[in-house]
Amino acid sequence: MPMELTQSRIQKIWLPNDNRPALPRRSCGPQLANSPTVIVMVGLPARGKTYISKKLTRYLNWIGVPTKVFNVGEYRREAVKHYSSYDFFRPDNEEAMKVRRQCALAALRDVKLYLTEEAGQIAVFDATNTTRERRGMILNFAKENGFKVFFIESVCNDPTVVATNVMEVKLSSPDYRDCNSTDAMEDFMKRINCYQASYQPLDPDDYDRELSLIKVIDVGRRFLVNRVQDHIQSRIVYYLMNIHVQPRTIYLCRHGESEFNLKGKIGGDSGLSNRGKKFALALNKFVGEQNLKDLKVWTSQLKRTIQTAEALQLPYEQWKALNEIDAGVCEEMTYEEIREQHPEEFALRDQDKYYYRYPSGESYQDLVQRLEPVIMELERQENVLVICHQAVMRCLLAYFLDKSADEMPYLKCPLHTVLKLTPVAYGCRVESISLNIEAVNTHRERPEEAKKGPNPLMRRNSVTPLASPEPTKKPRINSFEEHVAVSSALPGCVPQEVPTQLPGQPLLGKACLT
Repeated sequence: MPMELTQSRIQKIWLPNDNRPALPRRSCGPQLANSPTVIVMVGLPARGKTYISKKLTRYLNWIGVPTKVFNVGEYRREAVKHYSSYDFFRPDNEEAMKVRRQCALAALRDVKLYLTEEAGQIAVFDATNTTRERRGMILNFAKENGFKVFFIESVCNDPTVVATNVMEVKLSSPDYRDCNSTDAMEDFMKRINCYQASYQPLDPDDYDRELSLIKVIDVGRRFLVNRVQDHIQSRIVYYLMNIHVQPRTIYLCRHGESEFNLKGKIGGDSGLSNRGKKFALALNKFVGEQNLKDLKVWTSQLKRTIQTAEALQLPYEQWKALNEIDAGVCEEMTYEEIREQHPEEFALRDQDKYYYRYPSGESYQDLVQRLEPVIMELERQENVLVICHQAVMRCLLAYFLDKSADEMPYLKCPLHTVLKLTPVAYGCRVESISLNIEAVNTHRERPEEAKKGPNPLMRRNSVTPLASPEPTKKPRINSFEEHVAVSSALPGCVPQEVPTQLPGQPLLGKACLT
C-alpha cells in the first residue's frame, strides 16, 4: 500500500504519516547516504593546512553539511602548557614523540564521538600527518569505524610564500606569545626542518594510488586529484579549486530605499524612493573614493538594485541568483497584512525563520542553495561590489563571518550602509560604513518566543563554535603539570611538564622541550 504522507507546515515538504519519530534535522544541505567522512590534512608546517581546514569547514557548514575541525596542535597545547623550542618536534625526541602520538589519538577519539554521537557528517583532522605510518594509523581508525577518508595535501616549495605565512600566522600563535619575532621565526623554520627529514608526500601514482586525495600545489597553481569517491568529495575538490589567497576586498550593500520599503511591503519589484536615489549617488561617490582597481559590480535582476548600480556609471553584471527571497503568496504584502490574512504562516515563520518556506515561495535554506554559485564566483574574484537585498545579504554575510543557520535570518543589514569585508588569515574582517542617507528600518528582531526555544542546530567549528552552545567538554588530554619527574632517558633535559595517566591508557611520557 502507498504510504500516507503529511506536509510539514514549516518546510512544506512531505513526511511519512506513521507516527515514527522524525529524523534529527541536523543539516540543510545534501543528506549523505554514505558513511561519514574524515578529511585528513597533509603537509609541512606553514603550508596553509589550517587555513584550508577552517575555510573548507566554513563552506561545508554554510551549505548545511555538519563539519568540525580537530586541530591536533590545539590538543598538544592543552597537554604541554609551555612550549620551549623546536626540540620538541625533533624525530629523535622519543618522549615528545609519545606525547604527540597520544594527542593525535585523543583527537581521533573526539572525531569518532563527533561523527557517531553528535550528528557530524565530516570531521577535518588538521595536523601535519607527514609520514605513512601516521596516515596508516588514521586509515586503520577509519576502517574500524566505517568512515571514509579523503586526504588534502598542501605542497609549497616557494620560500617567500612560506616565510609570509610564518610571519602572518605562526608568529602570533600561543607558542610564541613571549618571544620576539626574530627568535620565533628562527625557531619555527627549525621546526619545519624537523618534519622535512621524515616527510613522505602522498604518492598517487604508486604507494597511495588507492587513496582518495587532492594535492594543492603552490597555493592553487596546480592540482592533482585521485579517486574521488562521492558527491561531497567532488564538491570539496571544486571548492578548493576556486579559492585563492590574493588580497582583495568585497563590498556588500542593499539597494537604495525602495517605494515598497516606505510602505512596509516585502518582495515585489518596485523602484527607488527619493532617498534611495540619493543613496545611489552617495554610493557612486564612495566607490570613487576607494580607488579600487578592476572593481566588479554585481546586482540582482530586480529594478531597485539595477537603478542603484546605474548611478555608479560602471559596468555591472545582473545575477538572477541574487534576487530577493521569494515570499510566494505573501509577495507585496506588509507584515500586518500577512498576520491578518495568513496568521498560521506568520506564526510558523517566527518559530523557525531559517527553515520556514513561504507557500509557493522560498526559505532561507533554499536561498543558501541558490547562492552557492555566487559564493564560488566571489571566491574566484578579487574586488567586488554586490548590490543585493536583505535576505540575500544575510546569507552572503553568514558565509564570510561563519554565522549559523540560527543567526543568519536575524543579521542586521540596514539600508544605505556598505559592509566592507577583508579576508584575513583565518576569517574575515568586517567594517560597517553608513553613507548618512536616512532610510526606513526593515529589520525585525527575533520574537521573544523564538529566543526561548531550543536550538536544533549543530556545532560548527572546533576551537570557538559560533552556531550553538558548546556542550560540556570532556578533557581532551590531561595536563602535564600535576606531577613533576625527571627523565633519565633524555640526559640534560629538565622536563617542564610530566603527564598524568589517562583512565585506561598508558602513561603519555614526559615532554622534553629544551
